[in-house]
Amino acid sequence: MHLRNLGSRSWDLATGTKHAGKVACFLWVADLLLSGLIVMKVPYTEIDWKTYMQQVELYLNGERDYAKLRGGTGPLVYPAGHVYIFSIFYKLTSNGENIFRAQILFAGLYLVTLALVFKLYINAKAPLYAFPLVILSKRLHSIYMLRLFNDTFAILIAYLSVFAWQNHYWLLGSIIYSFAVSIKMNVLLFLPGAGVILLQALGPRVFRAALFMLQVQIIVAYPFTSKFFFSYVTRAFDFNRMFLYKWTVNWRFIDEAVFLTAEFAQTLLIIQGLLLLFFVFTRWIKPSDMNIINIIQTIAFPSPRPPAVHNAILTKMTPEYILKTLLTCNLIGVLCARSLHYQFYSWFAWSLPYLLSITAWNPLMQVVVWAAEEWAWNTFPSTKLSSFVVVATNAILIAGVWSGTKKDAEDAKSGSQMLPEMSSISVTESPPPIPASPLSSPAATTRPVTRSQRRRKNVARG
Repeated sequence: MHLRNLGSRSWDLATGTKHAGKVACFLWVADLLLSGLIVMKVPYTEIDWKTYMQQVELYLNGERDYAKLRGGTGPLVYPAGHVYIFSIFYKLTSNGENIFRAQILFAGLYLVTLALVFKLYINAKAPLYAFPLVILSKRLHSIYMLRLFNDTFAILIAYLSVFAWQNHYWLLGSIIYSFAVSIKMNVLLFLPGAGVILLQALGPRVFRAALFMLQVQIIVAYPFTSKFFFSYVTRAFDFNRMFLYKWTVNWRFIDEAVFLTAEFAQTLLIIQGLLLLFFVFTRWIKPSDMNIINIIQTIAFPSPRPPAVHNAILTKMTPEYILKTLLTCNLIGVLCARSLHYQFYSWFAWSLPYLLSITAWNPLMQVVVWAAEEWAWNTFPSTKLSSFVVVATNAILIAGVWSGTKKDAEDAKSGSQMLPEMSSISVTESPPPIPASPLSSPAATTRPVTRSQRRRKNVARG
C-alpha cells in the first residue's frame, strides 16, 4: 500500500506543474556542467564558421553589395541581422580565429535559450516530465557548441517574441519577431500562427503590428539597400534556393529525381497551406471564434471592436494558447520543408517535449516518439529509414497535437458563444477588468502608474 501511494504521488508530481521553477533551475545547472564538459572534451567540427567570418570581414572592410559578400562555402544568403551579430563575434573572437572562445560564447547562447524555453514551458503549465527531455538532445548540443550555426541566434530571438506575446505585449513581440526574421528566414515559419494571434488580439490594429515588422526590416537592411537594393533582397530573401539531395535529412527516402522537381516543392507548399488552414479554423481561431467572413471584414473594413468583446477574447489568449499555436505552426512548416539539414533541428527541437505533452498520448509513448526523432537526427549520414522516421514522427505529432487539443478548442468555442453580440454593445461601454499581466508584481498592481509609464505600456501592447 505504501509503495502504491508513493507511486501515485510520484506520478501526480511528474504530470503536474508544482515545483516547475525548482526543477527547471536544477536541470539548467546540470546542463551548464554538461555544456562545459562538451566544450572541453568533444572536438569542434568546422562547417560554416570560417565562411561567416570571411563574409563579415568583407562587410567590416566597407563592402555593402551582397553580391560581393562571399566566403569559402559560397555567397552570403542571410539577412542583415546575421551580418551584425557575427560582426560582433568576429571582434570577440580575435577576427574569428579563437574558436574556443566562440564555443564558450555559443554555450552561453545555448544556456540563455534553455532558460527562456523553460520560462515559456512554465508559463504554459507544461508537466514536469517534459522538462528533462529539453536538455537530453545530443544533436542540439552539437549544433550550438560544436558547429556554431547562425540558426541558434534566430531561434533565441524568435522565442523572445513568443515570450512577449505570452504576456500580451503584442507590438513589442512583433518588433522582436521581425528582428529574428532579419537573422534567418526560417523564422517565417511562425508567421501564419503569429498572424492569427495578432489578428484576434489587435483586431483592426493588426496592421500596426505589420507596419512595425516592416519598419524593422527596412531599418536593419538600410546600409545595404540604400545602394544595392536588388542585390540585398534577392540574396537575403531567396525563396528559390535549391538544397543538395545528399545533405537532406527529411526526404532521403524518396528518389532524387523526384526531390529535385518543382512539382515536389509545390506539393509540399500546398500541403502546408491546407494544414495551416485546417488548424486555423479548427483550433487557432477559437478564442474569437471568427469565421472567414469576420476575418475579411476585419482586414478589409476595419472598425473599432467593442471593449467587452475585446477583453473577453484576450482573456482566452492564455500563455498555453500562444505557445501551442506558434510551436504547432512552426512544426507544420518543418514537416513540409523541401529539405532539412542537421542544423535545422534547432528550429524545433526545443519545442518537441511541450508539443508531445499536449497530445493525449501516454507519457511513455511521448518519450518513445521523442527518442525516435532524436535517433533520426543523430544518424549521419541520413538514410532512407532515418529520413522516413523524421517525416513520420513530425506528421504523427501534428496529428496528436490536433487530437489532444480538441477539448481546449471546444472550451474556447463555448466561451466565445457567450460573448456579447458586437452590434448590441456600445463602444463607450466600460470593459470588464483585465487580469494583471504575468510580468507585473503584486506591488506593481497597487502602485500608481504615471502617464509616461502608461504610454509606454500601451505602445508595447498595441
